[in-house]
Amino acid sequence: YTDLPLHDVSKLNFLNAVYCVGNRGELVDDLVDDRGMNQINNGSGMFYAIPFGDLDKDEVLEPAAGRMIPKIRTMETVNCGVAIPDSFGGNITGSDKIVGMGYVYCRAIAAALFQGKSDNVKFTIFPEIDNSSFIALANETIDVLVGGRIQRKYDFESPPTLKGFHFSTPYYYGNESAKDDVSLYSIATREDDAVFSSFVNCVVIATIHAQENGIHREKSIEMPLVSLFGSELNWALKDAIAYSGSYDEIYSKNFGSNVPGGTGESQTVQHNIKSGFDALKRGRNTLNDGRPILLSFPHLP
Repeated sequence: YTDLPLHDVSKLNFLNAVYCVGNRGELVDDLVDDRGMNQINNGSGMFYAIPFGDLDKDEVLEPAAGRMIPKIRTMETVNCGVAIPDSFGGNITGSDKIVGMGYVYCRAIAAALFQGKSDNVKFTIFPEIDNSSFIALANETIDVLVGGRIQRKYDFESPPTLKGFHFSTPYYYGNESAKDDVSLYSIATREDDAVFSSFVNCVVIATIHAQENGIHREKSIEMPLVSLFGSELNWALKDAIAYSGSYDEIYSKNFGSNVPGGTGESQTVQHNIKSGFDALKRGRNTLNDGRPILLSFPHLP
């Protein structure tokens, strides 16, 4: 790979926008008295599943336009890039923590695309410290990228010949102060296929939806059907959760949970799902309970 060339973004002066209209607090304070969730998050739960809407339709729509989903399904493999930290020395197959979560989400995407076949995925690893992973995503060496932080500079500063990148709903939040750039880990896709980006984002949201509704792996049949991506993929959310389980199951598998009375992963996960007990004080990586949910995008140019 070669270095990803960046063009001058001096014209994108975000400070000018703030100078003209003020910050968000200044815009909102005069409009509402009780801002509720519309305040800066300082470490409480951030996960909230955007409602899917009315998906329980008897009529299945024709597939939405887009080239990536047909291409990937024809190849019968989704190419997943995994950004790994410099200190990582293991095999991603048996990995845990951030790398392990990315691995699970890649296989969940494969399960959603291939009627439950979570093994239909090819992994390529990239160092987290450089931009080689974004270069590979840009030139279509990989279809999705996991394990890396959201970095808007690669979106805004990409050369005009590239379409930029789309970042899914985050699946892991760092514990940094809101005054600093909070680390947001998500799945990156190319911005030139909104349908595929939406599909990938639906998989992430599905794991949060499952947790909100008490749906674990064994109850994946309770996930809604989805018609937007065509009849062949109307079980996509069910298939994804049948592999990965809810967000709590993914988190517990990769970070562990020392729940009192738990004697193993399965019992621990089920205890968490039923009681909502959080022994690890997971900070932002829990369901939002109505407290502030706003964070700025990190790494703006």
